[in-house]
Amino acid sequence: MKALVLAGGSGTRLRPFSYSMPKQLIPIAGKPVLEYVLENIRDLGVTEIGVIVGERSHEIAEVIGDGARFGARVTYIRQDRPLGLAHCVTLARGFLGEDDFVMYLGDNMLPDGVAAIAEDFLAARPAAQVVVRRVADPRAFGVVEVDSTGAVRGLAEKPEHPRSDLAMLGVYFFTPAIHEAVAAIGPSARGELEITDAVQWLLSDGAEVKASEYHGYWKDTGQIEDVLACNRRLLGGLTPAVHGDVDEASVVQGRVVVEPGARVVRSRLVGPAVVGAGTVVEDSHIGPGTSVGRGCVLRGTRMADSIVMDGASISQVSGLTGSLIGRSAVVGPAAADPAAYGEARHVLVVGDHTRVEIAA
Repeated sequence: MKALVLAGGSGTRLRPFSYSMPKQLIPIAGKPVLEYVLENIRDLGVTEIGVIVGERSHEIAEVIGDGARFGARVTYIRQDRPLGLAHCVTLARGFLGEDDFVMYLGDNMLPDGVAAIAEDFLAARPAAQVVVRRVADPRAFGVVEVDSTGAVRGLAEKPEHPRSDLAMLGVYFFTPAIHEAVAAIGPSARGELEITDAVQWLLSDGAEVKASEYHGYWKDTGQIEDVLACNRRLLGGLTPAVHGDVDEASVVQGRVVVEPGARVVRSRLVGPAVVGAGTVVEDSHIGPGTSVGRGCVLRGTRMADSIVMDGASISQVSGLTGSLIGRSAVVGPAAADPAAYGEARHVLVVGDHTRVEIAA
C-alpha cells in the first residue's frame, strides 16, 4: 500500500499565518502538523508516500526532506491550482500505479492513529473505505449515509440538509478502482473534482464502499482555536525531560520538556509545556499548555495556553493566554519605561515577522 498526503491547500482560515507559511507546517507541541501525519502513515507500514504540494512546495520540502527520517521515501507532486481532492488523485496517477493507497489530508490530527482501520481495509479490500465520525453539524463536511447494517448507502459533499451526522474526516483507503471513478466524474458546482462524488460513483456502479467510525481524538487544524486545543491535548502526553540549562533560581513543575541548548533563568515552568532548542527564558512564568519554539527569547513574560513559533521575541508582557505568536515576531511593551509590564489579560494572534506593542 502507498500513501497520498494532500498538503497543497492555502489555509485561508489560518491567516495571517498562512500568508507566510504552509498551514501544514504550523507547529503543535513543538512539531509541524505534517510530521504527525507522516508518522501515522509510517506506523501503518507504508513507506512510499506521495505529497501533493502547491506554491510553497519548497518550504514543505525543506522541513520533510526525502522522508528518510520517517523511514519512508517521499515523492513531491505539484498541484498548481486547488481543483479538488479527486484532482489530486488524478495528478498522482503515475505515482500510485495499481497499488492500494491511503489518502490523508495533511492538516488533520488523529494522534491515536488509524492502524485498526487500515488492517480492516487490507483484509476486506472494498473499493473504498472512508473514515468517519459523528459531528454536531455535518454541513461543513462530506457526509456518509449508512443503513441499519452499517453499509454505505450514499454520500454528499457539504449538504445543506444532511441525512446523517457521520462526517468524513479526511482519511480514505482506496483500491485502484478509484481511478476509473475519478475519470468519470465532472467538476462540482464549486468547480472542483470532489472525492465524495468519486466514491458515490463507485457506490452507484455497484462497488463495495465501507465506512469506519473513528473514536479517537481528532482535530482539523484549519482554525486557530483548533490548533491551540490540539496543542493542549498533545502536550498532555509529554514525557518530562530537561536537556537544556535550568539555573538554581528556576522551578520546573509537571510535564515539561526543555530541549538542548535552551536556557531557563529565574523562571517558573509549569507543565505541560515545551521550551524549544536554543530558546532563552528569563524572569518569566510559562504556564500549562504552552509550546515555545526554537531560538526564541522570552523575558519578563507570563503566558499560558499558547504557541510561540521559532525565533519570536516576547518581553515584559504579562497575561498572554490563548495566543499564537508567529515566527520571528516581536512582542513588547509600548510604554516609555522599558521595565513596565502590560498586566491585562492579552489574547494575541501575531503573524510572522510582525512587531506588536502592548500598552502597559
